[in-house]
Amino acid sequence: MALQGLRWENSNVAQKTNAARLLDQLGIRYQLREYEVDPDDLAAETVAAKIGMPAEQVFKTLVARGERNGICLAAIPGDRELDLKALASAAGERKIQLVPVKELQALTGYIRGGVTALAAKRDFPVYVDETIDLFDVVSISAGTRGLQILIAPADYLRATNARLASLAQAKGSTR
Repeated sequence: MALQGLRWENSNVAQKTNAARLLDQLGIRYQLREYEVDPDDLAAETVAAKIGMPAEQVFKTLVARGERNGICLAAIPGDRELDLKALASAAGERKIQLVPVKELQALTGYIRGGVTALAAKRDFPVYVDETIDLFDVVSISAGTRGLQILIAPADYLRATNARLASLAQAKGSTR
């Protein structure tokens, strides 16, 4: 999917989220894509199928806490899992772990299935898996369940001030 094929919808969208408003303020083009939410299946692969994109192009955002620097966000392809050792290394941590789901909203303002690095409660460091550069467009959460943002990777990296790193591994593998 190339950027030219997208119908950009920065204005007149029924459901504007804080993430979309931030992109508007930055002058970044994007498309919002809605999908029906199944609260029992929030998997990125399911979201990808519902919006008609390959799972490796739908990036999920995870929240982690390190011993030294605290909270950070990691965006990885939907068909992979986070390599905590790789994230710790990228974030300058000795040890890092995912934040419990019950803490997500208090930390970021978002709930599971709607977490995004755009317009979170605070500007946390953001690390993005380097495979994002393989695509012309990726999908990320718009900050609410049932809505995704399609965006050029370079624009997403600029909007989040993210750093690229090798963060993802095949599901079920250990490094």
